[in-house]
Amino acid sequence: MKTKYHILLIVLGIFLFSGNTYAQVDFNKRPDDDLGNYEDAYQEHFFEALKQKGIENYQRSVDALLKCIKIDDADPTLFFELGKNYKALKNFGAAEDALKEAISKSPENEWFLDELYDVYMQQNDIDKALKTVKQLVKFHPDYKQDLASLYIEAKKYKSALQILDELDEEFGYNQDRDFLRNQIYDLTGNDDDRIENLEDRVKSNPEDEANYLRLIYRYSETGDIEKAFDTAKDLLESNPESQLVHLALYKFYLDGNNTEAAISSMKTVLTSPNIKPEAKAKVLSDFVNFVSKNPEYEPQLVEITALIDDNKSAKTLKELAQYHLKVNDKEKALGYFEEILEEDPNDFNTIKDVLLLQLDLSKDAEAAKLSAETLELYPAQPILYLVNGVANNKLNQPEKAIESLEMGTDFVVDDPKMLSDFYTQLSMAHKQNNNITKSEAFAKKAEALSKQQ
Repeated sequence: MKTKYHILLIVLGIFLFSGNTYAQVDFNKRPDDDLGNYEDAYQEHFFEALKQKGIENYQRSVDALLKCIKIDDADPTLFFELGKNYKALKNFGAAEDALKEAISKSPENEWFLDELYDVYMQQNDIDKALKTVKQLVKFHPDYKQDLASLYIEAKKYKSALQILDELDEEFGYNQDRDFLRNQIYDLTGNDDDRIENLEDRVKSNPEDEANYLRLIYRYSETGDIEKAFDTAKDLLESNPESQLVHLALYKFYLDGNNTEAAISSMKTVLTSPNIKPEAKAKVLSDFVNFVSKNPEYEPQLVEITALIDDNKSAKTLKELAQYHLKVNDKEKALGYFEEILEEDPNDFNTIKDVLLLQLDLSKDAEAAKLSAETLELYPAQPILYLVNGVANNKLNQPEKAIESLEMGTDFVVDDPKMLSDFYTQLSMAHKQNNNITKSEAFAKKAEALSKQQ
């Protein structure tokens, strides 16, 4: 809740007030009576306090400051420094008393009030923090935003909204205040006020497409699809070049069976350089699902994916791979998974997908090579040993298969199905190696495990 401005004030306060304290003592004055001894002692204790605070020995700093105060308690900075030391010692009661004394001597000092505010915040004393920050508001608008946050903590939502409205009117909208505003609406469940606020923003600034998009989202969230669709069309009318609006339009068009318009909007989204890959992946996922149910539109899907060849994200590639798996085009699915590995060669889940497809497509040499390489990265993954064994069996290399499969069984835990697969492959490998006794033994083990499932 504390702002960067607050941190700057504290840092400045250290230098400013330390400087003021030094200025109170005339180091060139020659003592002409016992007062000189008091001044020397005051200086000595004060510098000792600063030194001890600098090395985080806060209790000794407190002791030195108390000696200064005993000599002369007129300077409010002594109590300010005392309060900061007590706060560092987590002695919040003493910190509050010291800072209140500083404020009583200098009521308009922002740094003193800010330090007291921090003491209350560290204790989560919202009522006292509210009282203090109300005094700080006149110094800087950042404190006003703190005040709104405290009102939310105190469940005074109307007061918080009033403060946020005042700040928005004076400084315009910003993300931090919008977060607080939405926090209030979420806590109160007041979607009507939330939507009314967004409607006012659209009216007051029809050029800002972000306001339209927020309103579309909120209408959709509350189930008012018609208003959401109308708002999207209004945005397109006021800003025909908008690409972001198609993130909403494609969905409305799909739901309304306006397929051609939906495909056009999806093309806009998927080829836009201004839309994030995560959003594109969601659109592509919807398009893939649509084509799965309406395969006659596959040419359009192929056309769109060709358009985005240069900037496909990993999510986009996975969606395309999954689509081709659904339509049983394993060769294309494998191609997309392999593209993902080019970007992230250590992605274990994708490696596993690639290996299984390579086996399925009888790309056994590739599967043997990739599984062996991946075992260097993931030596405790039994699936890799199994794939390597299967691939080598298919390549008529039983010795390599046996070596891999025997090592892999040590890593199979509580998975009788996988262990049965290992034994089946070991039986095949030993049979290729003309060791019929071992082959039959492993076949029996596999059969026994299968009966347990």
